[in-house]
Amino acid sequence: MEHKDMKQKTKNIFHQEQTKRIYIKGKIHDVSVGMKEIQLQNGQKFITYDTLGPYGDADFKHDIKQGLPKVKCEWRKKNKEFHTQLWYAKNGIITPQMEYVAIRESQGIENTITPEFVREEIAAGRATLPANRMHPEAEPMIIGRNFLVKINANIGNSALGSSISEEVEKAMWSAKWGADTIMDLSTGANIHETREAIIRNCPTPIGTVPIYQALEKVNGNVEDLTWEIFRETLIEQCEQGVDYFTIHAGILKKHIELAKKRTTGIVSRGGSILAKWMSARNMENFTYENFDEICNILKQYDVAISLGDGLRPGCIDDANDQAQFGELETLGILAARAQALDVQVIIEGPGHVPMNKIKENMELQQKLCNNAPFYTLGPLVTDCGAGYDHITAAIGGAMIGWFGTAMLCYVTTKEHLALPNRDDVREGVVTFKIAAHAADIAKGHPAAIARDLAMSQARYDFRWKDQFNLSFDPERAKMFHVEMIKDSGADFCAMCGPNFCAMKITKSID
Repeated sequence: MEHKDMKQKTKNIFHQEQTKRIYIKGKIHDVSVGMKEIQLQNGQKFITYDTLGPYGDADFKHDIKQGLPKVKCEWRKKNKEFHTQLWYAKNGIITPQMEYVAIRESQGIENTITPEFVREEIAAGRATLPANRMHPEAEPMIIGRNFLVKINANIGNSALGSSISEEVEKAMWSAKWGADTIMDLSTGANIHETREAIIRNCPTPIGTVPIYQALEKVNGNVEDLTWEIFRETLIEQCEQGVDYFTIHAGILKKHIELAKKRTTGIVSRGGSILAKWMSARNMENFTYENFDEICNILKQYDVAISLGDGLRPGCIDDANDQAQFGELETLGILAARAQALDVQVIIEGPGHVPMNKIKENMELQQKLCNNAPFYTLGPLVTDCGAGYDHITAAIGGAMIGWFGTAMLCYVTTKEHLALPNRDDVREGVVTFKIAAHAADIAKGHPAAIARDLAMSQARYDFRWKDQFNLSFDPERAKMFHVEMIKDSGADFCAMCGPNFCAMKITKSID
C-alpha cells in the first residue's frame, strides 16, 4: 500500500486526536511555554517537551514570507539594557529565557529543574542558552550535560542542488520530528536569502559556519580570505539572527603537519579552509588571532560561540590522535577567554571514534574545557556503514551522551553519499532522538524515565494509541500497526497473534 493511502487509513482508524499543544505559565516572568500534552486512554495526562513551536500539529500551511510569531519581543522591551545570558547568570539574575527553559526541561514534573538551577549552570559555564536578540521567533532552549540531551539537525543547500523552499521545509520538518537546534550549512547559491527564510520560519535556535559565506564572497578562492571579510560576515549574520556560530579558532599552524600524517587528513570543511589559508599565507589562523574581537561582536547580540573541531577524526584510524587532542587543548583555552568576556560557549567534538575510545574523549574534554557543553557529530563507531551511518553514529551518540555530551549532531542515511532530502531528515532526527533519550535514561533524568515507564504500562495494557503517541514517530508506529491489525482495541500484537501473546497469557495466570 502506498504511504499516502496508509496514512489516510491510519487517520480513519485512529481518528481521535489525543495530543495537543498546551501552555504553562511562568511564576517569575510573564512567559508562556508551549508543551505537548498527551491524553492517555487510562484518563491520565502526560506532558512532553515540544520542539514544533506554534506550528502545533499543522501541516505547515503558512506564508513563509511572513514567518513565525516573535515570542521574545515583549521580553526585550522590558529590559533597558542588553546583556548576554551568561552576564545575567553571573550577576544572579534569572531571565525570562532561563525560566522558560526550566519549565520545558521539567516536562510537567514539579521541581525537576528550577530557574535557579538553570542560572547556576549557565553562570558556571556548564550550560549554554543560545538566544540572539535578533531571532525573536526562536523558543528558548538550553544545552548542558545536566539537562536533556539535545539534537541538532544539519540542513542547507549545495552547489549541486536544493532550493530556498526545500531548505525551509527541511527546517520545519526537523522541528516537527524533534530537532532542538538547526544548523544551516548552505554552500550553494543564495546563502543569505536561504538563511533569512530559515531563521524567520524556525522555532529553534539556528547555527551557521560563517566561513562558508565568507568564502563565497571571494568566489571560493581560499587565499583571498581576509579577517575583514570574515568580520563583515559575522556582523551580517548576527544582525540576521543566527544564534550560534561554529568558528574553527583552535586549529593552528602547528597542527597542520600532524593532520597530514592521518589516513583521511582534515575532514572538517571549515578546518580544511583555514589550514589551506594558513599554509598559503604562512600566517596564523585569523580567527585565533582576532578571537577577542570576535567575542566582543558576539556579545552585542548574545550569539554563542561553538568552538569548531576542525581536526576531528574522519575515520576511526585517526581517532584520539595528537592533532585532535592538540586542537582540543587550544579550544579549552579559548573557551575560558570567551566566558570571561560573557560569551556563551559550546565545544564541538568528533567525529569517527571506535567505542573503546569514546569515554576518553568526554573525560579529556571536561578536563581541558572546564565542563563547557560538548557537542558531537556521532561519533560514528565504524567506517563501513555507508547508507546506514545514522545507525553507526547513533550508537556512538548514545554512549557519549551517557558519558556527558550535551548535544548530538544528527547523521542521516546519506552521510558521506548525498544531500539529504526531507524524509532523510526525518529518519536522522528520530534516530538521534532515540539515542539522546537512551542517554537521558542512563543519566537518570526523571522526565525520560517517566516517559519510558508510561510506554511500558501502555504496552502491558494494550493501549495502542498511547503507545503510538508516547513514541518518537507516532505516524510510523501507527502505520506499521495498521498494516496487520485493523482493530484499535486488540489485546495482542501481530507478532504473537491472539493465542500466543505472552503478556495476555501472563494476565490469565491465577
